[in-house]
Parts: sequence; structure tokens; C-alpha cells
Amino acid sequence: MHTVPVSSGARTRTARAVGISLTLAMALAGCAYEYDDDFASGTPSASAPPFTDAALPRDPSTRLPVSGAELDAWLAQVLPATEGEVVHTGYGTLAAEEVRTETTAPVPSGSSYSLTLACRSPQRVSFSIGHGDLDLVDLNLRCGTSRVSVVYLPEGAVLNIEVEANAGANFAYRVSRI
Repeated sequence: MHTVPVSSGARTRTARAVGISLTLAMALAGCAYEYDDDFASGTPSASAPPFTDAALPRDPSTRLPVSGAELDAWLAQVLPATEGEVVHTGYGTLAAEEVRTETTAPVPSGSSYSLTLACRSPQRVSFSIGHGDLDLVDLNLRCGTSRVSVVYLPEGAVLNIEVEANAGANFAYRVSRI
């Protein structure tokens, strides 16, 4: 194998080039961050948007039960219009430790149905929905959210709906054909 001799001058030039490159890279890296005086002092500048934390809790008053027109507005928000045939809708207000039991009329021809559940309370609300001896839904719902379950019901099925709250609450549910 044939080797080419390298002069000491070429080695020196290569070492200098590497040294200069490293020096430039370090100098440029030091210039990458620039802080505004207002930020460093801890006071936000006039043009900076206010800080918001997504983990901050919501206004507790939005979880308290309502009545009258406020209840109607809440109902329209949590049970918006649907394209399917609405078979039964129920809603109302529960006192602490109250249990409400309702029964639907027989559903029309057997088909798939959606059960939409919602509540407004500082605590969870329990929903139990069944048909005869069959439990379809047994849920402790965190209020502020809604839950939709899809079930198949035979023609003429009658649903037994039980809603229970440990604290004052609004509840709403809808049974609609898909």
C-alpha cells in the first residue's frame, strides 16, 4: 500500500482551521439567547400576554345548580339538538342526598339508541339506567362533562332511570334513536 507523506505545515493549517471553527461555534452559541430587561426583573412587559395556567380550576360558581331560565340555557348547552328521533328527555334539580327515579314510555321499534347524560354539581352524580333486570348504564359522572352510551333496545323496552346526588345538582338525560 502506498502512503502519502503529510507535511507539518498542512497539519498546522488543519489544526488552526479546526480551532477557529470551534471558537466561532462557541461564540455563536453564546449569542443564541437574549433576555428582555422586563423579563429578567420578573415584571411582564406591556406587550406580553397575561400568563394563564390550564391547570387552574374553573370558577366554582359554574358548577352550582341553577333554576328557571338558567336551567333551560344549561339544558340547551348540554343536550343540543340531535338529528335522531328523541324518545325521552328528563332533567331537573336534586337536593343533597336525593334520589330521583323515572320510567320512560315504551320505545318504538327495536333499534340502537344513544343515552346522553349530563350534570351540574360540585360533586359527581350517579346515573343508573336499566331495562328489566338488565343494567345498561351504572355511572358516577363527573359534572361539567357529558357521557354518551350507545345501546340496543328491543321494541317496547321501558327504561328505568335513577339519578342520585350527594350534593345539590342539576341533571339531564336524553334517549334518542340513532
